[in-house]
Amino acid sequence: MKDYQNILEASELLPDFMGFIFWKPSSRYFEGVIPEIPKSIQKVGVFVDSDLAEVSAEISRHQLNVIQLHGNETPEFCMEIQKENIEIIKVFSIGNDFDFELIKPFEGVCNYFLFDTKGKLPGGNGTAFNWEILQNYPSEKPIFLSGGIGTDDIPKIKKLNFPVYGIDVNSKFETQPGLKNIALLQQFKSQLP
Repeated sequence: MKDYQNILEASELLPDFMGFIFWKPSSRYFEGVIPEIPKSIQKVGVFVDSDLAEVSAEISRHQLNVIQLHGNETPEFCMEIQKENIEIIKVFSIGNDFDFELIKPFEGVCNYFLFDTKGKLPGGNGTAFNWEILQNYPSEKPIFLSGGIGTDDIPKIKKLNFPVYGIDVNSKFETQPGLKNIALLQQFKSQLP
């Protein structure tokens, strides 16, 4: 999310989470003020290889509830972030296959894992990966599904036979980077189980 009024409009749909990107090269980079939104919505700060001071400053500035780490952050970095008393989503990018051994060092230092499509950017590539790869998911950690998800994916999402905690939607619901089509979001939410 990026635009003040658009944030307010999207918040009326009461999503569980709302993301704000704090990676400057992103076309969705957030540098505004987050309006007052319902307390039930978890404000997620999205970071890519930021240093601890920057993450801490944004947590404090925006009263973030969750941090999404989209870069090459280490388990040790996650341990430092945990001291902020905040939940952590660690992102893993998936290509044609994925080595689930990569998630093991993060088991004790993250609250959630998010699986996204490997692409040129650390996220926001707007394409889906083969979700069947997650059939082999070995962890009990709740997962978010991401990567170019749109309304046409609802039938596939309903047929998934592995547990998905949350669905991260972004580019397929935008009229421009960071500006969401509220009617499309509402349609998507109403059709999910």
